[in-house]
Amino acid sequence: MNSLPLLYALLLGADPTTINLWGDTIPGPNSKNAKIVPTLTFHPASKPNGTAVVVCPGGGYSQRAVGHEGQEIADWLNARGVHAFVLKYRTVGESQVTAPLQPGPMLDVQRALRTVRATAKAHGIDPNRIGVWGFSAGGHLASTAATHFDDGKADAADPIDKVSCRPDFAILAYPVITMGAKTHGGSKKNLLGDKPDEKLVEFYSNEKQVTAKTPPTFLFHTVEDAAVPIENSRQFKEACEKHGVPVELVEYEKGKHGLGLALKSGLPCAEWSVKLDEWMKKRGLYEVK
Repeated sequence: MNSLPLLYALLLGADPTTINLWGDTIPGPNSKNAKIVPTLTFHPASKPNGTAVVVCPGGGYSQRAVGHEGQEIADWLNARGVHAFVLKYRTVGESQVTAPLQPGPMLDVQRALRTVRATAKAHGIDPNRIGVWGFSAGGHLASTAATHFDDGKADAADPIDKVSCRPDFAILAYPVITMGAKTHGGSKKNLLGDKPDEKLVEFYSNEKQVTAKTPPTFLFHTVEDAAVPIENSRQFKEACEKHGVPVELVEYEKGKHGLGLALKSGLPCAEWSVKLDEWMKKRGLYEVK
């Protein structure tokens, strides 16, 4: 089914607009409730500069923190001229969707990136300035997008499937990265099930999937994080450096898990978004076309 005309009609509105990500056929495990489907909500910037970001709220693959890791992030991006697309990816907390979830969430974030790129021209988006930003388990999903991607299928019937799902940059906030010893147990169980095959553990341990084609990445984590050990971000940073991928990790001693932008925390880590702002400017992501 050619879904582009419908997407153009829905996404060109000035207010946040939500679309069904897949249309009639959802690949992978999905709910038997037809009303529970993966979606993408477009938050347009009033003065767009050509950059767009797919936002993946966290929640252990069992829920999504759509407030401080979704709406607030969209507002932050919009204030900087960046179009935001908040992704409702599959979780085990929704009706008949049960563990293991994979490959559902990965397919959802890949589809979201393809959708934004396929409709980029209509929104004044540079197709080479489309990023992904994730928090906690959403950070695992964003890091999955940054390490598992393709150039699209030239012979696909759906034009969305013809374009690349590779993000041009990635922002990972206190992310789950590994499925190994330092993982977040709940995220691993929900994504992979109780006794996952070792090949799946390897596949979704994204520190092991970094290559020279992994996009430039910015990471934020605190040493105090008791839910997702900081070693997750450190391992991803080390892998990026090994493969020559531009990477920056900002660490802070204090700050519990799930801070979002941390602007009201009263802690030094509240400055992490300032450093992100500088990083994005340095990479030319705010350049007006």
